Amino acid sequence: MRSVIALLVVVLISLVACTETQKQEPVPTIPSLPEARPGVVEDRFARLALSCVHQEYPNKISHVLSSDADARVPRDLTPAFYGCFDWHSSVHGHWLLVRLLKMDPETPFRDAMLAALGQSFTADNIAAELAYYLDANRKSFERPYGIAWFLQLVAELHESDDDVLQSWRQTLAPLEGEIVARVKAWLPNLIYPIRLGTHNQSAFAFGLMLDYARTVGDSDLEQALVDKTLAFHRGDTNCPLAYEPSGEDFLSPCLMEADLMRRVLEENEFAAWLALFLPTIPLDGSGDWLAPGVVLDAEDGKLVHLDGVNLSRAWALEGVAAGLPDSDPRRAALLAAAAVHKETGIAAVSDEHYSGSHWLGSFATYLVTRRGID
Repeated sequence: MRSVIALLVVVLISLVACTETQKQEPVPTIPSLPEARPGVVEDRFARLALSCVHQEYPNKISHVLSSDADARVPRDLTPAFYGCFDWHSSVHGHWLLVRLLKMDPETPFRDAMLAALGQSFTADNIAAELAYYLDANRKSFERPYGIAWFLQLVAELHESDDDVLQSWRQTLAPLEGEIVARVKAWLPNLIYPIRLGTHNQSAFAFGLMLDYARTVGDSDLEQALVDKTLAFHRGDTNCPLAYEPSGEDFLSPCLMEADLMRRVLEENEFAAWLALFLPTIPLDGSGDWLAPGVVLDAEDGKLVHLDGVNLSRAWALEGVAAGLPDSDPRRAALLAAAAVHKETGIAAVSDEHYSGSHWLGSFATYLVTRRGID
């Protein structure tokens, strides 16, 4: 009798262990990738994105549950954009892949990029993303940061004459349409600018959205963004750049606003506006007037934001310089400070800590490919 009981106990333990094994989360599959080409920093960024766009965990979801049925894993909730730690990083990780495919058709990562994008951009996946987005309790989902990056992704696909990329652009169109409709409904109700150094900042999002609107020819959205930008910022003066960055910033409120305004003002008008908005830009061409942010703990997901602020400052400084007349004496100092921030920011982009590797590659790609400027 004792032997029978012992056997039953062993069987029961085995069944429990088997059940627990089945409940375990799937182990992310990291693709086998080519080595980066010497001296090609974009290859490093491509490897980072390819390693995370389908890595589900760790994951930080911005998720409103409407019922018990919404208690699901990320890949079920948003099956196209569930990797790279959060929805917006997954979106701009996909943007990174499309951007580099277009900029470097001979990249050794081409096959891996196409496979990864093809895995995400299916009609079923986007239908599920759309159903998630349309939930009445998710009206502000990923607004404005994540949806601005999604529109940037669509713009990148829209500009391509590649048949495969164009097919994916059409696949994303249903979600694009709903996002644009919500943005158009949101803008009249946004009474004040959002002057933060993190995701909710309005100036950075407006810049991406404006570039999208001009790329796809949505004149209504373009005009709404231009009007709101001017209403918010035309009269701004003496932005307190000396108080930046805050301890968790990855976007400069002052520089992102300036980078937005050069998109909506004529060259000479922008030069005059900038003199009032940032009156302390040096005329001597020095680059030490704006010190890069410092990160002491790159494993801390909030503190590592400052690696991102260096990258986004660099592209904003380059953008502001591009918006001025060639003869403007402030251009040299703007570009010198941009170079310092670029060097510091690019050096911090690595696969050492997922806290930074899941998103910094996108910021670095936006910078080195001069997206939004050229």
